Amino acid sequence: QVQFVESGGGLVQPGGSLRLSCAAPGFTLDYYAIGWFHQAPGKGRVGLSCISSGDSSTYYVDSVKGRFTISRDNAKNTVYLQMNSLRPEDTAVYYCATVPRCGGDFEPFAGFDSWGKGTLVTVSS
Repeated sequence: QVQFVESGGGLVQPGGSLRLSCAAPGFTLDYYAIGWFHQAPGKGRVGLSCISSGDSSTYYVDSVKGRFTISRDNAKNTVYLQMNSLRPEDTAVYYCATVPRCGGDFEPFAGFDSWGKGTLVTVSS
């Protein structure tokens, strides 16, 4: 079974930066739109950004627009999330998943069951 693998999280001070990576060994990511989601303590999983296959068009929710940048490197079969100007409210576990479309209200494919363990981002002084 495909298992997504997220990495790059850590502890960072407010205003700092991190770059997250999303990989799926044995699965070709470039055929799919990919979304990044986060789940803060005690809250549900929320979509933050996505990138389409083909033209790599992108979408960001308002809370991360101008601070986060999603990109993909098909040669490395990896999708990245560059996070700048981090805020305490960005503290969460971050996950990636395939999505059927990239745009407003994007969601994982119905029945998506390849969630990884996520990568924890903690923004604190």
